[in-house]
Amino acid sequence: MATVVDLRVDRATGEIHLEHAVVAADSGQIVKPEGLSAQLEGAFVQSASWTLLEEVPFSRQGITSTDWRGYPILRMGGSPTIETVLLDRPGMPFLGAGEGAMGPAPAAIAKAVYDAVGIRLRRIPFTPERMRAALTEATGSSAADGG
Repeated sequence: MATVVDLRVDRATGEIHLEHAVVAADSGQIVKPEGLSAQLEGAFVQSASWTLLEEVPFSRQGITSTDWRGYPILRMGGSPTIETVLLDRPGMPFLGAGEGAMGPAPAAIAKAVYDAVGIRLRRIPFTPERMRAALTEATGSSAADGG
């Protein structure tokens, strides 16, 4: 599995906008390319959602999110275009893919954030608040100050 992400960071809001992703897989001999592509794309989107948004908030009393309505997930409008590259190797074992795209996705997003703004985010989710805090720490000023 390999993943590459193109994204944009809004320095004022801290929002990370996924624009394009390439997910590549070597799964041995491929029986149904359309199914494998769909599985890889879905796994990428789910992992991107974990990476950018999803977090279960806690207080001393326990979990504070009580319904799905207030739980943040990546919506269709926030999903990037996704290109899948499948390496078909006829005669090789059928390796499957499982959720293989889930591991590389956060790393690819983190690397793309670094490439975009020169900041390494190390705690997921990469929420706008965390991005703004990291930008403020790196520049010593806030977005409101023009930094």
